[in-house]
Amino acid sequence: MSARKYWLAFNAVNGVGPVRVRALLQHFGDLEHAWHATETDLRAAGLDRRTVANLLRARHNLQPEAIEARLEALGARAITLQDTDYPPLLKEIPDAPPVLYIKGTLQAADRWAVAFVGTRRATVYGREMTRRLVEPLVGAGITIISGLALGIDAAAHRAALEAGGRTVAVLGCGIDRVYPPEHRQLAAAITKHGALVTEFPPGTPPEAKNFPVRNRIISGLALGVVVAEAPKRSGALLTANVAAEQGRMVFAVPGNVTASSSTGANLLLRDGATIVLSAQDILDGLNLDYTAVETRSQVQALVPDDPIEAQLAALLSDDPTHIDELYRRSGLPFAQVSSTLALMELKGLVERHEGMYYTLARGGGERYRPD
Repeated sequence: MSARKYWLAFNAVNGVGPVRVRALLQHFGDLEHAWHATETDLRAAGLDRRTVANLLRARHNLQPEAIEARLEALGARAITLQDTDYPPLLKEIPDAPPVLYIKGTLQAADRWAVAFVGTRRATVYGREMTRRLVEPLVGAGITIISGLALGIDAAAHRAALEAGGRTVAVLGCGIDRVYPPEHRQLAAAITKHGALVTEFPPGTPPEAKNFPVRNRIISGLALGVVVAEAPKRSGALLTANVAAEQGRMVFAVPGNVTASSSTGANLLLRDGATIVLSAQDILDGLNLDYTAVETRSQVQALVPDDPIEAQLAALLSDDPTHIDELYRRSGLPFAQVSSTLALMELKGLVERHEGMYYTLARGGGERYRPD
């Protein structure tokens, strides 16, 4: 059996999250040895008494092989941080989930993604603006990320599907659950034209505490986050804050200043979010014009005549340069530096190293190198 079963087993242990998985890997080298380790060795790896007790109970009750078999029976699969098909943008966030459960398919093209978030009590204006933004993005080959919730989330998923595009829903429950239950048909359609994704093991109910945690995955899978409509107190604003911390661009759709449903989005604009009047504002902000469907297959070899990429490339060499130094020397907004570097990495123009250091890539980056 593969080592994946031990990743799945640890992911089912209460109290073992991204930080503790990293600690176990550092101490034991792999999770198989960690799974069979003694209580003393587990404490030496940094696990507290409660987490060790949870793990010992799990080892008694769980069979790692059975977890894999259950996933297969559900028509789902799992990928881990060690797998090559783990989403590259998500992998770069500090607390990337060790395991992702997936129903449907994630594709390489999903690296070019934009997330839509907003209120569950969407108005006609919010739903219509979401549709008007999503449709042209889909036409440009962009995957739409959201959270399957009522309101703006559902509007974004449906608009992507109706436009013939791909969409990914990030769940706050197990892959065997659909929440809200009235979105079962929508979830089924998403699995055919994208994927349902969650870090929570099968059987996990949609508890309120799960949704703020899953928000980092919504933003982590995307190059930027669009707040389509949100009141002052909204989970969408939490996602926007997480996105900013991750170095993702934050966009907001302006709304009537007297409408409570738009207060949160308007406050984001006041505080520096990028205003969105059309899909072109999103494409321009993320430097995504060149990712049209007909050129997507050539994007790895393409070096566009782009002044921002050229500006950052001029600051890079074979010696690693930290993203903060590139931000300081370029004079560009940090979010723009981060998103442009992410795209340059996807196209093979730069290489990212541990600690957010960057160099010009061999091969793809050669044409940026001075003669």
